[in-house]
Amino acid sequence: MPHQRPPYASAIPHTVFDHARAAFSAAGHTLENVRRDFPEWHLGRPRYALWAVDVDLPPVRAAASAAETHLNGLLLAGYQRQPHITLGLCGFPTPAPRLPDDFGPAALGAHLDALQALAPEPFDVHIAQLASFTSAPFLAVLDAEGGIGRLRRALAGDSAEGSGPYTPHVTVGLYAGAWPVADVLARLDAFQAGPPLRCRIERISLMSYAAPEIGGRLATLAEFSLADRRLSWHAAGASSFQHTDADAHCPP
Repeated sequence: MPHQRPPYASAIPHTVFDHARAAFSAAGHTLENVRRDFPEWHLGRPRYALWAVDVDLPPVRAAASAAETHLNGLLLAGYQRQPHITLGLCGFPTPAPRLPDDFGPAALGAHLDALQALAPEPFDVHIAQLASFTSAPFLAVLDAEGGIGRLRRALAGDSAEGSGPYTPHVTVGLYAGAWPVADVLARLDAFQAGPPLRCRIERISLMSYAAPEIGGRLATLAEFSLADRRLSWHAAGASSFQHTDADAHCPP
């Protein structure tokens, strides 16, 4: 009997962007980001992992670059992270978890089980207007077909994101100062975004970045295909999770 996949869950509502704008408007000033190491956070652990949708495509790169140029003078220099939509934070990958924010084989296995059961078929998203959190401007991601909502629930349940609801987005950069929000909003609203960009999502990625670097590049550890429910490891990506413990979830 063929595997019956569940129907799409409801999409992430567009009202999350209204919430983000209201929270940003009420903040008074943006949050200043500082380029330094954060050893009190990473405790010497080299990399941090997350699940994300890789949208590092020429039209999205062009839109993010145009937004970054439009906000010239407000953003921290050296932001190198590729365009992506974060679905859920994982932790510091390790074969033998010891700390609460370590991410080991058992946690990875639970995520893969949830994706097997709940992930959608390939779907479309639309990348649209420029908006902002207090720490970072972003391009809004419209979850027109509910795929992002379903993936988020598989990986993070109904948990919020920071102090507000989960808000799918592509980060443009990080604010370099405590700028008056009223001035920044005027800049954001003046951006000519053009029509929304349609992106076809066929897989999601397990990614990581160097923990001591703020805004550093992402490395893809593995990809999970939405069509065939298989995880494919990149290069030495599986070694961080003690590959022998995760064999049941790996393609042959």
